[in-house]
Amino acid sequence: MIQIGPHQLRNRVIVAPMAGVTDRPFRQLCKRLGAGYAVSEMAASNPALWKSVKTSRRIDHSGEIEPRSVQIAGADPLMMAEAARYNVDRGAQIIDINMGCPAKKVCNLQAGSALMANEELALAIIDSVANAVSVPVTVKMRTGPDRQRRNAVRLAQLAEAAGAAMITVHGRSRACGFTGQAEYDTIAEVKSAVSVPVVANGDIGSPAQAIAVLQHTRADGVMIGRAAQGRPWIFREIAAALAGEAPPAAPAREELRALLREHLSDHYEFHGPFTGVRTARKHVGWYLADEPGAIDFLRNVFYPIETPEAQLVALERWFDQDFSRHMADSVCDMKGLPQ
Repeated sequence: MIQIGPHQLRNRVIVAPMAGVTDRPFRQLCKRLGAGYAVSEMAASNPALWKSVKTSRRIDHSGEIEPRSVQIAGADPLMMAEAARYNVDRGAQIIDINMGCPAKKVCNLQAGSALMANEELALAIIDSVANAVSVPVTVKMRTGPDRQRRNAVRLAQLAEAAGAAMITVHGRSRACGFTGQAEYDTIAEVKSAVSVPVVANGDIGSPAQAIAVLQHTRADGVMIGRAAQGRPWIFREIAAALAGEAPPAAPAREELRALLREHLSDHYEFHGPFTGVRTARKHVGWYLADEPGAIDFLRNVFYPIETPEAQLVALERWFDQDFSRHMADSVCDMKGLPQ
């Protein structure tokens, strides 16, 4: 098992922090479906943003299964230290430093994976945050600024010396973004170079892939991101495989109906009706992406709906249909739902 300071994780399968995705309802669902640990969405280190609705939601951990981890992003060591203290005072039990996000709006501020090209600043941030709080500090990074400058090994060693309790490595450089295939040789090198737990991330979408990546890298765990969108049960599948058990089957229709209803109910309560309805659309799109007739249903019925109640009614009617049938007639029937 993975040990992060005083916290022993339930298993070696971790939910990746994803902006706009891994809010508290999604993290909770993933944990109930087998994830051993989850990291929050990236929270800004700028104090001017702490009172914003978006940041307030991102650092809300009420009732969350422990340990509670918050990822912070920024490029100022003192500001990052203050952000760490702020979040610990509000319930964070682990602070994760974002050195992996390749988004332009983050990197343009010299934060996220831009820090891979500024080792001195990256080290100053890790040192400042680790000295500011009494909880464990972890780091999520990439392999380097680009493929020609893979410095993850050196930076991981510096991070460990500065107090990092765990290091996650996404097997792509900043320049790669999310294109191409992740490589795992660099992660294996990082694992050999440090003594703290190392987690492998990137293109892990099945139990077989998780096992193969762990065998190749000797990492302590795997972090799952995009593969969990609309498929949060992937965590129980991988957790079972890593425990030497047969992975459970994907949810049948009634279990999927119940999971989606549970997720959306929690989602609406957390975000409120206006934001909840709008952000629910992407989740439902991911859940139903591979179902026959789903595209017509989503475009013509679900996406135009403006209230939580009508969204839930539409989904109940959807699940009352036979997934194997063409949904054109059902779409026509459901267009009269209240908005």
